[in-house]
Amino acid sequence: MTNKRVLTGITTSGTPHLGNYVGAIRPAVAASLDADVDAYLFLADYHALIKCQDPEQVAQSSLEIAATWLASGLNPERAHFYRQSDIPEVTELSWILTCNAAKGLMNRAHAYKAAVQANNEGGEDPDFGITMGLFSYPVLMAADILIFNAHDVPVGRDQIQHVEMARDIAQRFNHNFSEVFTLPQAVVGEHVAVLQGLDGRKMSKSYGNTIPLFGTPKQLQKSINKIKTNLLEPGEPKNPDDATVFQIWAAFASDSERERMRGDFLAGIGWGEAKKQLFELVNVELAEPRERYMELMASPARVEEVLQAGAERLRPQSKALLERVRDAVGLRRYA
Repeated sequence: MTNKRVLTGITTSGTPHLGNYVGAIRPAVAASLDADVDAYLFLADYHALIKCQDPEQVAQSSLEIAATWLASGLNPERAHFYRQSDIPEVTELSWILTCNAAKGLMNRAHAYKAAVQANNEGGEDPDFGITMGLFSYPVLMAADILIFNAHDVPVGRDQIQHVEMARDIAQRFNHNFSEVFTLPQAVVGEHVAVLQGLDGRKMSKSYGNTIPLFGTPKQLQKSINKIKTNLLEPGEPKNPDDATVFQIWAAFASDSERERMRGDFLAGIGWGEAKKQLFELVNVELAEPRERYMELMASPARVEEVLQAGAERLRPQSKALLERVRDAVGLRRYA
């Protein structure tokens, strides 16, 4: 029986934060330990070029995210861990899929529609500042998924559409040429936390409200102290369900710790004490990974060695799939 192939990527355009860790990294590492799963975990550095034109930031972010995966317990001997740009078959497949993807389908992509709407509202030309990278993003994502014929793609709700597009593109190719591609499905973790940031909105680099994952303990404590709270005093009951402090606590705490803190909120715990306890809880979980992360960041050659080994293991697989695609569309040798 074939193992289920599960694929996850993180765009290398910023420093990993607590939201990345809780929402993607920690559950992906846990899934990679499942004996029935073939995990494909990659650095989406081509995707980073869509929104970041700072080469130093792209390179630094790639190293930081690779070190984060490894420091968080990823076993590169067990999982397929690689950098997108080290698998050239991805971009060749992306072009072939582009030639088969309907423009009307791309027109419906949320990111493109949002950019056009923002231009219209700002009185600009509808396509002002929109690159073909942004417009074609769903095709590149489809190539990421289909090059290894992933079965499941864990995503947030905002990415479901892109996986459905990959499925549509795969179906169209299979119908027009040959049954080459497995039809992927989006998997939304109902119990995977989407952390709120310092201002109460979703934790995101776009909002500038993140808590860096592997800063020093002092930096972590400083960030936690900045979390927005209401004006309720110690002794006044607080609603845990609308408090960012409790939401982050719940993502790191055991069931018993979660219930104990819920009771403390209802009993009127002070915000300062709640933040102090949150720092202690998060810091304990991150202490060992932080140490491993610092060691890896100081030895980028070790990280590079792991990534190159991962790409070398995967290239026979990506080459074989692309040969089937090339044959299906008529890109064949004569002898």
